[in-house]
Amino acid sequence: MSILEILLEPLSYAFMQRAVAVTVIASVVCAVLSCWLVLIGWSLMGDAVSHAVLPGVALAYIVGAPFAIGAVLFGFLAVALIGAVRDTSRVKEDAAIGIVFSTLFALGLVLISVTPSQTDLTHIIFGNLLGLSHGDLIQVVLLGTITFAILIFKRKDFTLYAFDPTHAHAIGLNPRLLGALLLGLLALTSVVALQAVGVVLVVAMLIIPGATAYLLTDRFGRMLVLAPSIAAVCAVVGLYASYYLDAASGGMVVLAQGVAFALVYLFSPRHGLVVTRITAARRRKLAAV
Repeated sequence: MSILEILLEPLSYAFMQRAVAVTVIASVVCAVLSCWLVLIGWSLMGDAVSHAVLPGVALAYIVGAPFAIGAVLFGFLAVALIGAVRDTSRVKEDAAIGIVFSTLFALGLVLISVTPSQTDLTHIIFGNLLGLSHGDLIQVVLLGTITFAILIFKRKDFTLYAFDPTHAHAIGLNPRLLGALLLGLLALTSVVALQAVGVVLVVAMLIIPGATAYLLTDRFGRMLVLAPSIAAVCAVVGLYASYYLDAASGGMVVLAQGVAFALVYLFSPRHGLVVTRITAARRRKLAAV
């Protein structure tokens, strides 16, 4: 089989065409948002919100409302509960995050388990890339486009908020409002990504691309280009690998991102572990001479 046949065969199926489109869109949107999550230090918050949207999505399904509405409501509810537990008790923020997101995630599991449905709702948890409908594709395109457009339009404000919220306030921006907007976009992005990899693996797509790009460059503008580029390539590689290895598609996409991070972690030109060790060894040798 030629390379061209290997590349074209999966795309001869409509379900693979939808899977590629949804995965690339979800990966790019998650990757762009992940740049700010990594800079602000919201990795745990991303984990919390991405899991906390599950009961919101389940309730939205039960009442026949759009998934995005339930996700955003429960995303903000999770943040509010975390703040309340942190501010009104001796429990620290990391513990509050763990308590809230695990409880809400469990609530979502219970709601799914007791909801009578002709549809297998476990795809919300584990993803169902190869079973996406045309309607799912339209929803991902709409939500992904809205989220991406807001992130790009407000990128300067979000970047200033990430680096120096005090200065942002001094020039007339509202840091609290910017933080709330980022959290809302995080909830929307979680809905986009759960169509691809499910709630369980959303957090990986929200953290790994930004962390990978962070090791490759010291400039945030380049980071915003590198992260989605890496994520898009990993999305395609992961899907093709899942097709030919008959493996879980969502898991392979995230695994591809993990492998990319490992390679960058080891061999990044400026911050890679191997490169820094070699450079340090050379400096010690020169100093000894």
